Amino acid sequence: MIFTINPRNLTFANLRKIYRNETRVSLHDAAWAKIKSSRDVVDNIIEQGKTVYGINTGFGLLAQTSIPGDQLALLQTNLVLSHSAGVGEPLPDDVVRLIYVLKISSLAQGHSGIRQSTIERFIAFVNAGLIAEIPEKGSVGASGDLAPLAHMTAALMGEGYVRLGGERLPAREALDKVGLAPVELSSKEGLAFLNGTQVSTALAIKGLFQAEDIFSAAVAAGSMSIDALMGSVAPFDKRIHIARGQPGQIAVAPKYLEQLEGSNILTAHEDCDKVQDPYSLRCQPQVMGACLDIIINSARTLLIEANAVTDNPLIFTDNGDVISGGNFHAEPVAFAADQLAMAICEIASISERRLSIMVDPKMSDLPAFLVENSGVNSGFMIAQVSAAALVSENKTMAHPSSVDSIPTSANQEDHVSMATYGARRLTDMCFNSATVIGIELLAAAQGIDFRAPLKTSPLLASAHAKIRNHITHYDKDRFFAPDIEKITSMVLAGDFSENIIDILPTGSSS
Repeated sequence: MIFTINPRNLTFANLRKIYRNETRVSLHDAAWAKIKSSRDVVDNIIEQGKTVYGINTGFGLLAQTSIPGDQLALLQTNLVLSHSAGVGEPLPDDVVRLIYVLKISSLAQGHSGIRQSTIERFIAFVNAGLIAEIPEKGSVGASGDLAPLAHMTAALMGEGYVRLGGERLPAREALDKVGLAPVELSSKEGLAFLNGTQVSTALAIKGLFQAEDIFSAAVAAGSMSIDALMGSVAPFDKRIHIARGQPGQIAVAPKYLEQLEGSNILTAHEDCDKVQDPYSLRCQPQVMGACLDIIINSARTLLIEANAVTDNPLIFTDNGDVISGGNFHAEPVAFAADQLAMAICEIASISERRLSIMVDPKMSDLPAFLVENSGVNSGFMIAQVSAAALVSENKTMAHPSSVDSIPTSANQEDHVSMATYGARRLTDMCFNSATVIGIELLAAAQGIDFRAPLKTSPLLASAHAKIRNHITHYDKDRFFAPDIEKITSMVLAGDFSENIIDILPTGSSS
């Protein structure tokens, strides 16, 4: 895949493809003139002997220290090496690819003062298939993602480690293998690379994409559970949702009716005497609609941030101003990540409750724990326990990270966003929720099997067939973990998104 980065015009469709696929990149032709103009401002400042923060001064608490011209390149090198203090496991390839594209887009907007040659070397690095080893921990989300972006930049300079074709190599050795020389940074460039919210934004965008896939699978699972449990479709009547007026609720309620349309199971109990279903069945539009609203709002924030310039100071070429501000503060990303965390948690929470109903013969009118000859067979007993454990774990992780702050850099950077952790924990939460929803899908498919010879709807039959193509009916106890692992991977791959994507903000699972 070759993707042309058009700064300020990134879309979620673009970013999803980059997230899913190995990518070669180029830069839109119009960007080069802006890059040159902003670099001219930097060069003029140095030639005129002016003192400007970020160009020829120290950083943070050392911002008042003027740096001689012959030490400006060393200043940038030292900045990158000293800030490469991250710890923990390396970020995965999909996140690093997003970071690359977001950073190139930001640097190419003509506010960063970076040289054309440096951007060209960065693009060559990306296109050589080099994945910088970026430790996942060590950023507080202001002044940007300093430590992780330092590790990325260090790899360009031949320091640290990279992955090339899945092999971990010293960065300098990998550069030699692909025929690239280490980048030598000039004035302002190290700071332009290190300041910015690209790591927290990339992590949050991955969380957004996974949240959408989870949301879609949960609508499919919830619909299938309604049929397996012979639930009512009356609560999905559009008049109920229009009367309330919440947009997410209005958008998602018809999806359940579409999923269930044509079900023989549904028509077989139209005249039953059941008055109401439990909330986890009946209130799906209200809960999932609220989650959809949160996902849409978070997506709006994250798309703006993906197209933003977030380093510091910023250069304005119309008059040569260089202004020190705070666009590196990732509070918008932190809030978006915290909102997504709430939605991800709730989607799994209500899913687990439907699962609990299905394994309980007193409530489901299905075999105990969804298996024949229960007693000898335990069926879905402990699968439901695992789901409950994951839901509980998510509740703890859903605590907002943005309400925390800790002073850094000798109190110069005295309020921070904690966006990077807030966004990073979404991946773990999404795995937990995808597993819970996957187990519900297995249980609902089992329930549909037990309703034979009655047949479910065409759309749910298609979802059921997807499951059964990989995971057979649970007729007796077997080693269960591979089934759960497979269905979880299907959820995270977007395999159940087909009929839901039109109401989601990024609009695609491909």
